[in-house]
Amino acid sequence: MSKNPFRDIPHYLSVFQAYLGARMYLIFALTLIAALSEGFGILMLLPLLQGLDSGAAEQVPGIGQLFSDLLAYLGWGVGSVPVLFVITIAFIVKGGLTFGALGYNAYLRAQLLRELKGRLFDDYSRMSHWYYTQRDTGHFINVINEQITQTLNAFKSLVQLGSQLVTTGVYLALAFAVAWRFGLMALVLGVGLLLLFRWLNVYVRVLSRKTVAESGHLAKLLIQFLHAFKYLTATGQARHLRTTVTASIGRYTDYEMRRGIVESFTLAVREPVLVVILMLLVVVQLLLLNQPLAPILVSILLFYRGLNAILGIQAYWLATLSQIGSLELVRDEFAAQHQHCEPDGFQAVPPLSRGITFRHVYFRYDPALPDVISDISLEIPVRTSVALVGESGAGKSTIVDLITLMLKPNLGQVLIDGVPADEVQLASWRSQIGYVSQETVVFDDSIANNICMWEGNPQQDLGLLERIQDAARQAHVAHFIDTLPGGYQTLVGDRGVRLSGGQRQRLFIARELFRKPNLLILDEATSALDSESERYIQQSIDDLKGRITVVIIAHRLSTIRNVDYIYVFDQGHVVEHGPYQHLRDAHDSRFGKLIAMQSL
Repeated sequence: MSKNPFRDIPHYLSVFQAYLGARMYLIFALTLIAALSEGFGILMLLPLLQGLDSGAAEQVPGIGQLFSDLLAYLGWGVGSVPVLFVITIAFIVKGGLTFGALGYNAYLRAQLLRELKGRLFDDYSRMSHWYYTQRDTGHFINVINEQITQTLNAFKSLVQLGSQLVTTGVYLALAFAVAWRFGLMALVLGVGLLLLFRWLNVYVRVLSRKTVAESGHLAKLLIQFLHAFKYLTATGQARHLRTTVTASIGRYTDYEMRRGIVESFTLAVREPVLVVILMLLVVVQLLLLNQPLAPILVSILLFYRGLNAILGIQAYWLATLSQIGSLELVRDEFAAQHQHCEPDGFQAVPPLSRGITFRHVYFRYDPALPDVISDISLEIPVRTSVALVGESGAGKSTIVDLITLMLKPNLGQVLIDGVPADEVQLASWRSQIGYVSQETVVFDDSIANNICMWEGNPQQDLGLLERIQDAARQAHVAHFIDTLPGGYQTLVGDRGVRLSGGQRQRLFIARELFRKPNLLILDEATSALDSESERYIQQSIDDLKGRITVVIIAHRLSTIRNVDYIYVFDQGHVVEHGPYQHLRDAHDSRFGKLIAMQSL
């Protein structure tokens, strides 16, 4: 970015042009025609004023004489009613064109809002897992919600700035045509005023960037507070977080206050400066240059409009710079998403028919850190059940992330039905996966929509409702739903706050069973359930045996008695593998020791 913000106008326009195309410049074309129409109406005052002062025809040279000759050619006397009619029509046309420009501006803002939010949401759905872990939730919410809205305001101000530049050019050109000395003085003084305000523009852009950064920090703190609300309130620790939040609010409001003071100063000095300069120029024209009255009056009007437009340039540019931090953040976020978009393969995989294979797989999250898993080779045949066992941090969840292709190995290969992971078309594979993670995922909506994920309207589609109820029965949550006054239309609250932990988990499981996946991953799926519910879920899992492929991560080893095969992990390595009975009874078996510790 240039140290002089005014030089960055073409760059900022190009950012919006990337989403709206060249059609955004139609606003400036409409503004130009509107300004010319108004200017024509103002210039028609020359022959009108000339007609009010007999003998003044010889005193109005240049464009004034040109308009007088045009009226004479048309047979209209100066000062006649047709002249007034032409002036009226000119300003009516100007009003219509201005409305068209403003209305089209509103239309483009709506299009820009749809483009920015829609594209950014799509980008977020495709961003790499690494990039997601490098940012906090507050950052993403702040950009797609608050900063895109502020970027829209920056677009509005930037378009108004461009319109003011067009209008200023027309007024000054006409002022030169009527009285070139007058126009030259107006141009020099206007440019001088813009140069005087230059330091304010730089200051406001710096404030805008600081405000945007603080807004993201504050959003992060507020989201963390709301997520931890129950804990912080129950333990009386909200006051500790309040100190940090209050400090952030203080910085944010300070930036806003200083920015507001600068904008207030610009607005406050606008009219006094305009009047003082106008009076000085009139005195120079009348007393020193002895100019005739008619062109002076018209020039005063043009000068007032022109200088007012120049000061308007400053006002709109300041308004643009007040939001420029948001524009830059949104621009940088799109660039970051483009750079960290999750790579997709070209080969669609059909329903899983052979299985999943790991061949000498290594993975680390950071080049400076050691491997999380090392030299892992394993097989997960289709329609078998496989358990991954080991202490926390042994690498089990990383294996699951590699299976879902959220992560890609640093070395080695992950194969889906023989297709290497980097060649797999992600949507074709992930649409086959049901995934019940350790963190329960429940949406603030009805129970029915949480199960079917808005596939349709279960109140109107009885077939869909029956599938939802069947999934709920398999997850052993149907009996609880039936006791609710709203049944399947009961709202569960933010993150399922109106449900117990076990109920949320069973609702989560019901959603995955509703999808009828080819691969079901259960990552500590029964950890939040009571013994009876766990037994029911275990029965549901056993019923799936031989029908779909199941991968289970479990610390409670009672849940994996009936799986076909077990891999035991320790510090990123597979240290044992085999059927349950074989590993349990093997001499000096690590798995046998884990079972003994749980008294199974």
